[in-house]
Amino acid sequence: MSYIDRTLEMVSKRYYYQAEFLQAVKEVLGTLRPLLDSNPKYEKNHILERIVEPERSIKFRIPWTNDKGELEVNRGYRIQFNSALGPYKGGLRFHPSVTPSILKFLGFEQIFKNALSGLSIGGAKGGSDFDPHGRSDVDIMRFCQAFMLRLYEYIGPTIDVPAGDIGVGGREVGFMYGTYKQLTHKYEGVLTGKNLLFGGSLARTEATGYGNVYFALNMLASRNLGLEGKVCTVSGAGNVATYCVEKLQQLGAKPVTVSDSRGSIYDKDGIDVAVLKQVKEVEHASLTRYAELRPSAQYVAVKDYPEGRHFVWTVPCFAAFPCATQNEVNEADAKELIKNGCQCVSEGANMPSTLEAIQQYLGAGILYGPAKAANAGGVSVSQLEMAQNAHMVHWTFDEVDNRLKGIMHNIYTRASETAKEFGSPDNLLLGANISAFREVADAMILQGDY
Repeated sequence: MSYIDRTLEMVSKRYYYQAEFLQAVKEVLGTLRPLLDSNPKYEKNHILERIVEPERSIKFRIPWTNDKGELEVNRGYRIQFNSALGPYKGGLRFHPSVTPSILKFLGFEQIFKNALSGLSIGGAKGGSDFDPHGRSDVDIMRFCQAFMLRLYEYIGPTIDVPAGDIGVGGREVGFMYGTYKQLTHKYEGVLTGKNLLFGGSLARTEATGYGNVYFALNMLASRNLGLEGKVCTVSGAGNVATYCVEKLQQLGAKPVTVSDSRGSIYDKDGIDVAVLKQVKEVEHASLTRYAELRPSAQYVAVKDYPEGRHFVWTVPCFAAFPCATQNEVNEADAKELIKNGCQCVSEGANMPSTLEAIQQYLGAGILYGPAKAANAGGVSVSQLEMAQNAHMVHWTFDEVDNRLKGIMHNIYTRASETAKEFGSPDNLLLGANISAFREVADAMILQGDY
């Protein structure tokens, strides 16, 4: 049995109950065979056994009092996965679906995403099963204060720098940052995604969505293709999807879909970004509201569509941008995309395609931008925020955006050249995984058996 197979067997037995984490490990390790078969030093130094285990997993209870005077208790986590390349870096997610398995898969992916960026940051993830949806600002503030009261001793600007994720936006980051300052009496860049008034960076809000499109442009350029005039489908209706749509339109493309947990919008005239922002960022409403404001839009409820299928991926398109959540594109969806002429899939969400869907992309030879490469724009600009904080300066929007373009180009180049090096020139998943793994693993070896 090969080194990879032995490791997969070990992880599967040890964490059989963590499906999402196992999926992420299988996806990465399954592409590393050409590297590990040709270089025995990784097995000699037991890198796989070490890299699949977090350096530290922190779990804590969060008792807090809501605005009705009632005591509630939530669970909080921080998975500090790997610091070989720099301080831990990764988001905080507040959502009822948060479990150790979800956070371990996200943290494991974050190791390689951050390595691909070329910036000095390690991988981590954290969050809580607290649901901010429908809560008052006072409830959210009190919860964030209670959460930070238990997290603050494990983080710092050169230790661990959390950011936002699902359920954690500028409001939540602000509340947590204020609490951190009260507890430590320090004004430092310990959280990213902050407000511009106290150390935030221009273009951070747009970074993941814009970066996803920049990565797609690099893929398309390799085949002398572009996005101008092309119909695109986008899933999600949060920050990543909104700014993916915005950048696509700026480049002359025509994004025609968005979605949320309850349904999807198909707008034949192209998604109206201003209306989408009004509905989701101002009114915090369902996409049914978008359909009310846009006569050209069709709303399709999840409950009215066959179980296990996703309406967005049935819409014929030139390029698809999954920007919602993990495993939102299954094998049937991938087949539908390919059948309808899709030539490019660029992932804005974390692990949005199942392993079976990925095999469909690779088998069909379409351009495929894996999440750890295509959605690395967000964490990259977070690191740029850290750099600005360290020097107590603010860069212009254009300066940050230009740096983001350069980072996404470099990520594509690294993945593409590594794929060619190992004889699979069209497999950016293999190229991204090997390139990132090799950098982290070599740093681990050089640092000894920590």
